[in-house]
Amino acid sequence: MDLIKNYINQSISIAANNLRLNNQQIEVVALLKETISKSDKLSDDLINMKKITELSTLAIRLNDIYNSLTQNPIDFLKMSDQFKEHSRFLIKDLGHMLDVCTPVIFKSAIEKLKGIDKDSKEEIRVDLSKRVYDDEPFERSETDEIKEEIIFEEAEETETEEIIQNFESIILSPIKPLDNLLKKLSDNDVEYEELIKFSKIMDENASLSRKIGFEILSGMHRIVSKALILIKNRDLMPGKEVIESLRACLIVIVAVVRGKDVDINNYLNKAERFGNQLLKIKSKDTK
Repeated sequence: MDLIKNYINQSISIAANNLRLNNQQIEVVALLKETISKSDKLSDDLINMKKITELSTLAIRLNDIYNSLTQNPIDFLKMSDQFKEHSRFLIKDLGHMLDVCTPVIFKSAIEKLKGIDKDSKEEIRVDLSKRVYDDEPFERSETDEIKEEIIFEEAEETETEEIIQNFESIILSPIKPLDNLLKKLSDNDVEYEELIKFSKIMDENASLSRKIGFEILSGMHRIVSKALILIKNRDLMPGKEVIESLRACLIVIVAVVRGKDVDINNYLNKAERFGNQLLKIKSKDTK
């Protein structure tokens, strides 16, 4: 099953590389691939995706690819040509989905998908016949309830507004020092304390990005954070390819935060491949 998920996600990546995507569309592609990777029952999810307007056309195409992989004997001699064909067919349908889906709309669509799956399960029944009622229940006036709602809403809005206002500076402030650290790593001239410090900063910023809803930023930060710890533990050697992959993560972060209308697909793909490689490395200090 992992092979099929990887095949489909690689097809999506190739199709995306043939489209000129803005930063929001790049994030939607990342969310789509994440949804596929985390699916427990991919066949059921693809069928249910066809019921969601924003995803239906693409889901039909993905379901066809899934069926061709699971229902037909695999001809390894023709696998490369088949992969190219599947990727080519995906371009139009993926482009159509990206034209109508922002990250917010896509997340909403995935929530619908979860709802469809939940509705298909057995209904939960609750027996209230033996319920005991309090003779003197605690009562709040309507005025008190309104006051409480206003207080909590204002507190939540204030906190969110402050985070959003400072978000760009928080995320971007460690990027230049971290880039300098990568240069020192290339020369094997770095203190381990620096690696730990920047790993913690990137991990904190990953959590902040996820809180605001920037999944792609969160992922890039976590890749950098984990890589720095692996380097500190000597589980990962900071060679040229590793340094370039870490820089790719930083480039994606800066481009997304500043809203640069440039094609960063190559950097994103490089960063994601690097992240997948890190998952295979075991270390006591990484999650």
